[in-house]
This record gives sequence, C-alpha cells and structure tokens, in this order.
Amino acid sequence: MSDLFLALLHHPVLDKNGQIVTTAVTNMDIHDIARSARTFGVRRFFVVTPVRALRALALKIIEHWEVGYGSTYNATRKDALSLVAVESDLDGVLVAIERETGQRPQLVVTSARSGGSRTRFDALRGRLQQATEPHLLLFGTGWGLAPEVIERGDIHLEPVAGCTDYNHLSVRAAAAIILDRLCGAR
Repeated sequence: MSDLFLALLHHPVLDKNGQIVTTAVTNMDIHDIARSARTFGVRRFFVVTPVRALRALALKIIEHWEVGYGSTYNATRKDALSLVAVESDLDGVLVAIERETGQRPQLVVTSARSGGSRTRFDALRGRLQQATEPHLLLFGTGWGLAPEVIERGDIHLEPVAGCTDYNHLSVRAAAAIILDRLCGAR
C-alpha cells in the first residue's frame, strides 16, 4: 500500500465570504486528527501554518504529550501525537515527504464543495492499495482550501455526503470519515 500522509492547512484557506485567510491552530484538531491518523495507518500528520506563534503552540501541545506530563498520563495519546509534524507551508510539507520517502507525493485535495471532476473514495482506495508513490491527503480549515491549493491537486477527492443537503462537518469529522473510507477494514 502507498504511504499515506495527511496535512491540515491553516493558510491559504477561505473564510465564509470567500476571502483568503489564516486560521488558528486548535488543540482539538491536533489531538483528534492525530488519533484518526494513528488508527488508520497514516505515516505522518502535518499541521501547517505560516504563523510562528501558532507553530510554537502546536509544538508545545505535541511536546506535552510526547515528553511532558501527558506522556505518562496517556500513553495512547503519546503514540498518536508522535505522528505530528509542524510546517510553515505546503511546500515545506512536500519537501519533508520527499526527504522521508525519496519521492514527491501525489497531492489529494479535499473539499466539501461538489462540482467538477472528482475521484470517488473507492477509486482512491484501490489506487492507494496498488501505488508505490506516497500520497498526501490535504485538508483545509475555515471554509476550505483556497483555489490556489485546489489547483495544485493531482487528485480531487469527492466530498463526504450525508443523506441531507447539510454539509458542514468539522475538519476532524471529515478527516475521520475519509480515512475510514480509504483505509478502514472492509
């Protein structure tokens, strides 16, 4: 199976008015997505923000669970947080993955918006099972990835859809659902 990486971008992402913004790093996103990543065999989970203070905050959260009090309080959380790396931008993530694997990853972009040509979950699942090159599953915060990031995608994944027209999942929930669909036991 292909090595699967995950990145949560905090910039460039959209706000509800479609403007490009930088969103805040949250403790809950780091914890919950790391736990999902560990459960589904993701090789590394990148938290991506250009804001130095937010990168420091993310590193402090990780350190608490890896070497601080949290490392003895909850060993399973320590295990999950060991997957997390912090980068300032998407290009830094791509360089880190290429250093780690020797290959540029295929960039898989996600969006809650429908339209355009999208790759179905089952098709990407099959591809991941056969591929030798790494894949980077990219999630956006706020109201989603900026168009300039979407345009960089090699693969545009279909959105998660429920049985109603409401489609405003948290990024944590969407990541867990998508990872289950791509990597879960069947």
